[in-house]
Amino acid sequence: MPHRTRNDTTDLMRNRYLLLCDVPIVAMAAYGAFALRFDWYGPRTRQEFLPYLIVALLLKPTVFLGLGMYSRIWRYASVRDLLAVLTAVSAASAGMSVFVAAGVLSGVLGEFSRAVVFIDWLLTLCATGGLRMAVRLAAESRYGTVVPTGEPRRVLVIGAGDAGTMVVREMRRNPQLLMSPVAFLDDDRSKLGKRVQGVPVMGQTSSLATAIEQYQIAEVIIAMPKVAGHVVRALADACRQADTPSRIVPGVFELLDGQLTVSRLRQVEISDLLRREQITTRPETSLYLTQKRVVVTGAGGSIGHELCRQIALANPSLLVLLGHGENSIFETQARLREQCPGLVIEAFIADVRDGGRLRASFQRVRPEVVFHAAAHKHVPLMEDNPEEAITNNVVGTSNVVDACIASEVEKLVMISTDKAVAPSSVMGASKRLAEIIVRHAARRSGLAFSVVRFGNVLGSRGSVVPIFKHQIERGGPITITHPGVTRFFMTIPEAVHLVLQAGGLSKGGELFVLDMGAPVPIVQLAQDLIRLSGLNTGDIPIVFTGLRPGEKMEEALWEGGAVVQPTSHPELLLVKEEDGVDAAEMVRSLDGLLAAARSGTRLHFEATLAQLLPTYIPPSAQKHLVM
Repeated sequence: MPHRTRNDTTDLMRNRYLLLCDVPIVAMAAYGAFALRFDWYGPRTRQEFLPYLIVALLLKPTVFLGLGMYSRIWRYASVRDLLAVLTAVSAASAGMSVFVAAGVLSGVLGEFSRAVVFIDWLLTLCATGGLRMAVRLAAESRYGTVVPTGEPRRVLVIGAGDAGTMVVREMRRNPQLLMSPVAFLDDDRSKLGKRVQGVPVMGQTSSLATAIEQYQIAEVIIAMPKVAGHVVRALADACRQADTPSRIVPGVFELLDGQLTVSRLRQVEISDLLRREQITTRPETSLYLTQKRVVVTGAGGSIGHELCRQIALANPSLLVLLGHGENSIFETQARLREQCPGLVIEAFIADVRDGGRLRASFQRVRPEVVFHAAAHKHVPLMEDNPEEAITNNVVGTSNVVDACIASEVEKLVMISTDKAVAPSSVMGASKRLAEIIVRHAARRSGLAFSVVRFGNVLGSRGSVVPIFKHQIERGGPITITHPGVTRFFMTIPEAVHLVLQAGGLSKGGELFVLDMGAPVPIVQLAQDLIRLSGLNTGDIPIVFTGLRPGEKMEEALWEGGAVVQPTSHPELLLVKEEDGVDAAEMVRSLDGLLAAARSGTRLHFEATLAQLLPTYIPPSAQKHLVM
């Protein structure tokens, strides 16, 4: 639900004056229709005029009100709003046609010219539409009255599409920003030489360096939220070489709320450089969340927070934030209440390891959809603290599943990781066991429980990106485990969007895997971050420290021999792989695994885990393998 500003509320209050204006417009349109059809004496000589006028005055404003003509903010009127005017006026005229037909058949009106209804429709449409466009023009004229207090910067906008148009419109509306749009660059040849919002499209993106010099550009705005990362990288490099600052419109999944202002422009980030080819957006597949009671576990984490943000846009009847860290839950709740003031939000401070607290919480709100994102994720930390990995990731997931079944939850979607594939770490093994628990529960209960597995997400807490940024700020060195290490990467908004799509496709027991694209060398990631910091790659040394226990050179998204099938969504894959585990027996053996983790004897724990999960290769065995 979009945030409503004070000006917007004032605009909605002023719509009462539009209603008062529409009443005489309706009367004049009816009068004009009779005058044009029967010469100027028609309204005085035709007996059907008066009943037609009375019905028009009663019917048309009522239809306009019912179709939302007085609930729109007309100073932002667009083509879509004009279509709404057309729809409302046409519906009102259809109602008048029904009245005329009934009057003629009953003999009340006698004869009636059909041309009158058409002329009335046309006059009403022109007058009501013109009135609302006048409101828009008046609002636009007020923007020009603000006198800037400095010399505007000459701005070049890359991308003459919807985003670029909105950016230019915002610059014009806010002259105090001191930004003057000079030209567009766009690769669509049909736009070359044309004007968009009065700004000329002067060339293609390949001419960026020349355009900066030719038009004396002080700042470049990259307004292409759907373009792939390699294009952003080339444009950012060109701006850097021309010593011209650049900003970028956030990616399309950061703009799901539809709000784009100049204040949301930001510096180019690593997520922009590694942005995938445009992911297919299908908002209709998130309709399963509308007016539903939704719970997100781990709502204070990076993935959990973004899940809550995107779920809020689907207008659930209740959104419950469940997590163990009170500060992160408080922050998520505060942001959501600011962005979606009409959304009903509850926050539960609870640990998924506390099964009783979890069941009581679920019984209270009776959720219909649950997203399970609560988990420990750091490989080295979980190697040193295996008991935490097992209690939180495995036992916690089992508690969530039990609470969902007891509360008759319709859908459960668990977030998993590529480190669960042939796991070489305790964290990866714990997530693989959690996957098995969820899918086993789906099979035995018949409920729509599913798993979504994907690789690394950029910018999450404790991920490699903030670590590298801190190392660059200190002057280096950047530490990387091995020069050949690669990882799958995706932005958090992209990954969460696909998780929600997978939830809509779930029938029960599926393992969905996100199409992560090609793996990214970690060295390339570090070099990109160095350049984004305004430095050359030679300015910051890179030191290789060696793989840590549990880490791999490269990850995989599914086991060897798995059957991978497409789904109705091109970026979601359905994977069928053998667990090699008796799921029911594994669930019964969790107490023994937990006791082994708590024993403090590493070899005993690894042996117990390997016996429970044959695909797990403990670090003690990895050193005997050739990488």
